[in-house]
Amino acid sequence: MKIGLLREGKIPIDRRVPLTPKQSSQLSNLYNVEVVVQPSDIRAYSNQEYEENNIKLQENVEDCDVLLGVKEVPIHELIPNKTYFFFSHTFKKQPYNAQLLKACVHKGIRLIDYELLKRNGNRVVAFGRFAGLVGAYNALRGWGEKTGDFSLKPAYDCFDLAEMFSQLNNKGWSKQLRIILTGSGRVAQGAVETLVASGIPKVTADQVATTVGPFWAQLDVEEYYRPIGGGSVNRSELFQDPTNFESNFMAYAKHAHLYIAGHYYDSRAPFIFTREDAKQKEFAIRYVADISCDIDGPVASTLRPSTIEHPFYGYMAAEEKEVTHDQESSIGVMAVDNLPCELPRDASESFGKDMLKHVIPALFNGDEDGVLKGATECSGGSLTADFSYLQDYIDQA
Repeated sequence: MKIGLLREGKIPIDRRVPLTPKQSSQLSNLYNVEVVVQPSDIRAYSNQEYEENNIKLQENVEDCDVLLGVKEVPIHELIPNKTYFFFSHTFKKQPYNAQLLKACVHKGIRLIDYELLKRNGNRVVAFGRFAGLVGAYNALRGWGEKTGDFSLKPAYDCFDLAEMFSQLNNKGWSKQLRIILTGSGRVAQGAVETLVASGIPKVTADQVATTVGPFWAQLDVEEYYRPIGGGSVNRSELFQDPTNFESNFMAYAKHAHLYIAGHYYDSRAPFIFTREDAKQKEFAIRYVADISCDIDGPVASTLRPSTIEHPFYGYMAAEEKEVTHDQESSIGVMAVDNLPCELPRDASESFGKDMLKHVIPALFNGDEDGVLKGATECSGGSLTADFSYLQDYIDQA
């Protein structure tokens, strides 16, 4: 078996890699296989770093059996009859990638989507932690820019996570910096790491209303949702059918000024806060960092995704429209939808570690745990059984 690391071709270019130079060398030595990498002047790890780890640079990868990328591979670069790993963004029938999946089928490609690689129902590789790490940092950066209280170096200008965390030292946080974070998964836990690094005191959900800031509190579903008609939250009932629940977010939005959205959102669930909620006098939130970034979804101020280069804008609640970030009466918004790209070296290191532990072995043990099978959308010129529901999606492409 020969494995190739692809040069990213999607625009804007992603600087992350599926395996770092050291991890590529580990893979080669552990399984006695050849690993090569397409040259790139964009990725976070240089060509020289790969060569120093005895990974050969190779422009033409047609002789590789398995090809690893990060983002979608441009259709014209797809090589027939190969095994590809990348984030395809197709299994939810995303309209902008129907042609990509159709091409993979027609070219006899075995497409394995990272997002679908699971064991016991849990994803085994993901960048969610880094979305949370950078998202919470950008929340503080945006707050500082809007209020003028402090300034932070952009995460993408930091060499790594350690340098990003160092920017949070000795900031003298204002009493107005009263933060609530929703969620408890990978994204939220990444945000927690940044908030802990900031030194801002943590309080419980019950202490939000009575604590004099600065503080941060993490809310789980039991706090930000409640059953319609009263009573306590039964988590299994909520996850099975969220339509019987309503938002309890306003109980906390009266007492906090910065909201970090790090939760997983089920489209059947009630919105966290609506446009009408944001117009209420008791709605005290002045800044929203929407890491989850669901457009026209549960966080009313998220009108569009923002970019790494221009991460902030303003939301005028009374008029339900976007305004400039510095407009004084607006709610500040941070809604970057590719946050892990701001720390590409650390994000790649973490992702590659999980690849070596949970995914690569399946290529050599016959996929004994079925990790690859459940993530294979197409193979041998047709959709696999688990993804036959995508047939009309590609037929109409």
